[in-house]
Amino acid sequence: MSTILITGASSGLGAEMARQFAARGHDLALCARRTDRLEELRAEILAASPPGGTAPRVELRSLDVNDDEQVFEVFGAFRDDFGGLDRVVVNAGLGKGAPIGTGRYDANRETAMTNFVAALAQAEAAMEVFRAQDAGHLVLVSSMSAMRGMPKSMTVYAATKAALSHLGEGLQYELLGKPIKVTVLHCGYIASEMNEHVQQQVRFMVSTEDGVRAMVEAIEKEKAHAYVPPLPWAALAPVMKHTPLPLLKRLL
Repeated sequence: MSTILITGASSGLGAEMARQFAARGHDLALCARRTDRLEELRAEILAASPPGGTAPRVELRSLDVNDDEQVFEVFGAFRDDFGGLDRVVVNAGLGKGAPIGTGRYDANRETAMTNFVAALAQAEAAMEVFRAQDAGHLVLVSSMSAMRGMPKSMTVYAATKAALSHLGEGLQYELLGKPIKVTVLHCGYIASEMNEHVQQQVRFMVSTEDGVRAMVEAIEKEKAHAYVPPLPWAALAPVMKHTPLPLLKRLL
């Protein structure tokens, strides 16, 4: 059994990861802005524990990941609660954005700050704990959009995920052969609250449960990089990386 901290755990992929990790017997440190949703999730997880079995420990804290000082405070408090942290999943993120130059710098800036700058703060806070322990597993939830620059409303989102993926790879390079592990998840189309307005229009969309199951399996195996779900995204990754832009536009 290990202790797993998940940010953005009040809904979507974060909440489903909490459910599936709890079902595997892990203790949880869950944080998000909406503590009422976290309370409901904890009650659901505890109610799902088998009768007579040992229920997972679930601790909750409010966290706005864009508040740098709060990120370090919350991660440190969870570490003290459990006497250490085994795994941190940097999951909190935004999907908003607009074509650059169309008057929505506010939306693009918010996406950039949440998806990369706030993720950097979370990685810093996690790595401080892991370096002190000389052990730990950092998981960065990236996207298949990190494979290539994306057009229109996806431009800034894809750029933030590419930056996050490179942040993870840089840490992997540094930590080769050491007890601290880093996983970068390149997620395909997984249904969640963040994308519910486009789910009927997107090919290859999978349910939240199936998509998160693939994420959890990759995390448990401590893979350095994983395309989730593996089909079709493992096969599409090199296509997305290397196809000339005019052809890629027709394919996607």
